[in-house]
Amino acid sequence: MSTITFLTHNKIQLALHLLRAGSGRPLLLLHGLGEQSPADAPAWAADWPGPVHALDFTGHGASTVPMGGGYSAETMLADADIALAQLGPATLVGRGLGAYVALMVAGARPLLVRGAVLCDGPGLWGGATGPTSTSFHSVDPPYGAPDPNALIDLSRDLRPPDYAGLFVRMALEHSGLAEPIAVTGIVRPPWLAAVVDEVGVLTCSLAEAIATYAAV
Repeated sequence: MSTITFLTHNKIQLALHLLRAGSGRPLLLLHGLGEQSPADAPAWAADWPGPVHALDFTGHGASTVPMGGGYSAETMLADADIALAQLGPATLVGRGLGAYVALMVAGARPLLVRGAVLCDGPGLWGGATGPTSTSFHSVDPPYGAPDPNALIDLSRDLRPPDYAGLFVRMALEHSGLAEPIAVTGIVRPPWLAAVVDEVGVLTCSLAEAIATYAAV
């Protein structure tokens, strides 16, 4: 079973799980929309030499469920940034929503992200690629994890392809890695298709991506 360290993000307590100890650079797992960290390191991470960690995003798993919603991918980006401040340089593997967050963190913190692997999973598609008509929702408390507000807000989060491409270019310019992003996902919504079209993006299997970043 994992051990949990709680990290403070404003009024939120984020659950950072240590799934397996190791020596070397950490591997940080970012889950999909409505999911939570696994209890144990996944089998595909068996050959990763360093420790394996996983983060519960705000409103998910053992992390705080805030009142009232207001979630965005940038909120999750801040969650992951706080985890990296705790762990130091790490390789990221994100599923679904976690893949989008991993991409953003790779561009925003290129010296701390030593490879970001983008995998299929819930929340990969996101919302529209441009503004739509305003709509509101109301969820009555009490809220539990996963927060229903998060499921609604993040499933409608805007993901313009050119915005996603910007994070690839920032990662490529500042990380020092020839291929700082690896896409293993088969389903490719417009934002991920734009990522694949950028220079410096590796398309491969999850095993190949893990082996590539373990060697850098």
